[in-house]
Amino acid sequence: MASLTDRVRGNGRIAAGLLLNLLASICIVFLNKWIYVRYGFPNMSLTLVHFVVTWLGLYVCQKLDIFAPKSLPPSKLLLLALSFCGFVVFTNLSLQNNTIGTYQLAKAMTTPVIIVIQTLCYKKTFSIKIQLTLIPITLGVILNSYYDVKFNFLGMVFAALGVLVTSLYQVWVGAKQHELQVNSMQLLYYQAPMSSAMLLVAVPFFEPVFGEGGIFGPWSVSALLMVLLSGVIAFMVNLSIYWIIGNTSPVTYLQRYVEFELL
Repeated sequence: MASLTDRVRGNGRIAAGLLLNLLASICIVFLNKWIYVRYGFPNMSLTLVHFVVTWLGLYVCQKLDIFAPKSLPPSKLLLLALSFCGFVVFTNLSLQNNTIGTYQLAKAMTTPVIIVIQTLCYKKTFSIKIQLTLIPITLGVILNSYYDVKFNFLGMVFAALGVLVTSLYQVWVGAKQHELQVNSMQLLYYQAPMSSAMLLVAVPFFEPVFGEGGIFGPWSVSALLMVLLSGVIAFMVNLSIYWIIGNTSPVTYLQRYVEFELL
C-alpha cells in the first residue's frame, strides 16, 4: 500500500510539473512574440535577461533553503551552458522570424531528433509504438513547411538549428543530472550564470548595448515590465524542464510538447 501511495504521489508531482511547464511555455511564447513585435526588443538581450532572472530566482531559492548548492567542476558544465545559450537564442530567433504556428510545429521535430541522438550515441532503444509516432510528427512538419503561406527561409534555418541544439541540450541535461548526482536546481544554479557570462560577452558583437534598440536603451516602463515578466516565466520554464527531464526523460518531456502542438 505504501509503495502504491508513493507511486501515486510521484505521478502527481510529475503531472503537476508537466502542467506548470505547459502553461509557462504557452505564456512565454505569446509574451515573447508580443515583445518582439510590439517593442522590438533585441533577441539575444532578451535571452540574457532570461538567464540572469533564472539565476537570481535560484539564488533566492537557495537563500530560502529550498535547495542546497553542490560544488560542480565548471569544465563539466561548459558544453551544457553553451548549448543552453544556443537552445534559447535559436528558438527565440525562430519565434521572431516565423509565425507562432510554424514555430510550435517545428519544435515538434525535437522528439525525433532526441530519439536519434539517444539511439546512436547512448545506445538506447525505444518501443515500436514510440517509433511509429515519429511518422505523423515528421509528415506534419514537412506539410506545414511546404504549404505555409508565410514561409520564411531564414526562419526555417533558425528553427532547424533550434531543434538540433535543443535536442542536444535536453539529452545532456538528463545525462548531467545523473552523472553529477545533482537535482534540477543544483545543476541550473551553476549552469545559468555560466550561460549568462557567455551571452554577456557575445551580445555586444551582435546587438547594440546602449542607445536606441540596445538592452540599456530608452525603453518604456511597459516594455521593461514585459521583459521582466518574460524573465520570470522563463525561470519557471527552465526550472520545470530540468525537473521533468531529471525525473523522467527527454522523450517524456517532448511528448508533452507534442501533445500541446496537436491541441
